[in-house]
Amino acid sequence: MLTREEALSYGLSLPDTYQEAPFHDANWQLVRVKGSKKAFLWTYERDGYINLNVKVSPEWRDLWRSTYSSVIPGWHQNKENWNTIILDGTVPTDEIKRMIAESYDLITDSPTKRIYEAVKKIPPGSVATYAQVAEMAGNERMARAVGNALHKNPTPGIIPCHRVVDSKGRLAGAFAFGGEKVQEDLLKSEGVTVVDGRVDLKKYQMGCFR
Repeated sequence: MLTREEALSYGLSLPDTYQEAPFHDANWQLVRVKGSKKAFLWTYERDGYINLNVKVSPEWRDLWRSTYSSVIPGWHQNKENWNTIILDGTVPTDEIKRMIAESYDLITDSPTKRIYEAVKKIPPGSVATYAQVAEMAGNERMARAVGNALHKNPTPGIIPCHRVVDSKGRLAGAFAFGGEKVQEDLLKSEGVTVVDGRVDLKKYQMGCFR
């Protein structure tokens, strides 16, 4: 990711967001959350590069800064809570998207955020159904929303969506996992037996949902 347009496009792909230039200066383009109007992505050009300011949690703030020299304390913002990403080509696109998504999650308590947090609670070697994840996220009726959220999972390495199956233990297929048999292989690597594309819920279903 090198351009402002790419960053804005990804920010605007997140639910209930809109773009604004609040300072009567076209160099500053923000993406905000509807309702609260809080900004989670600031974009501007500085020293010949597009910069992004994103909100960051304390447990990730210093890791990002130490991993990439082009991730620095937030410029013109609270350096405890914001990082600046310099789009000079040294930070992988997937990592930039992950930081933008994390900023969004910190700004808004969205259903998608609650779903991702619920999925993180499924331990290795266990699975949970879409309905159970929905219940963990606070609304047992949004099982369909769980599927939609996992299909857009920005960080599969952090949000283990491969541990989510349907009410009969069937796997989701390749669409959300990058290829045929990927979900099955990930589950097997954690000790879960998969037979004909299905997991035995009586044996592997997560036992405590809260």
